[in-house]
Formats: sequence, structure tokens, C-alpha cells
Amino acid sequence: MAPIKKKKKTKPKGLNQKNNARRIARKHGYRSGLELIVAGQIKGRGVNVLYEDPDSKIKFVQPAKNRTYTPDFILPNGIIIETKGRFVTDDRNKHIWIREQYGDSLDIRFVFSNSNAKLYKGSKTSYADWCHKHGFKFADKQIPEEWFDE
Repeated sequence: MAPIKKKKKTKPKGLNQKNNARRIARKHGYRSGLELIVAGQIKGRGVNVLYEDPDSKIKFVQPAKNRTYTPDFILPNGIIIETKGRFVTDDRNKHIWIREQYGDSLDIRFVFSNSNAKLYKGSKTSYADWCHKHGFKFADKQIPEEWFDE
């Protein structure tokens, strides 16, 4: 007689940790759990949280298209914080174009869920590698305290 295979326990769709974090974040006006965490960190410092402030839209030109970029957060010292769980090609290109058009006049920095994640399946290049190559400062999970004091 063949052994009886146990059924794999699966969570009902929509009840995994990632979706719960996203749902909670959306309740508070953010698009991701990481944005909610970083907003809490900023607020904890006694700084007013301006998330994707419509007055902070930064215009840039995508080749053959006029576009705008709304930063996730801008610290009082002008440092722009962009939070990323996934760092897809369109986002990477956008930040290269903005850097080309604005140079060092915009200080855009990334807070990743995991800077060691690869750009795509099978890639040898991590988010951190990409940032080093293109001259962007980055951190994992939280804004480094020293960024507030620059």
C-alpha cells in the first residue's frame, strides 16, 4: 500500500503577511508597508511627514515624453527618500534620467526592503550594486540617522 500523502496547508488567498502589510499601509494612505514604516520613523523624529506631496513634483523628460516624478519623502534638509521593495527597470531608468537632467541639484536616496535583492531573476547585479554604479546612496529598511543631520 502506498503511503498517504499529506495535503500541503495553504493560506487562503490574500492572507499572507505581505498583503496584510500592504492593506494596513493603504489604510494609512501609503502604497507599501515599507513606506508606512519609514513615515513612522520620520514622524518619530518629530518631523512633519509629507508623503508624495503634490507640491514636490519634480519634472523630468523621459526621452520623447515629458513626465513628472513625485518623491516618496523629502526630509527638511532637502534629501529625497525613495522607498523600494521592488526596483524595476522603469524605476531605474527614471532615476537615471532625473540624475542626467538635474545632476547633483537633487539628492535622491533609496531605502530598500533588501538592497541585496537582484535586479531580476538570474542577475548578478543587486540593487546595492546598481546604486554604487550610478552614484546613489541607499540603505535597508530605515533611513540612517545621519541622513537627518546632513
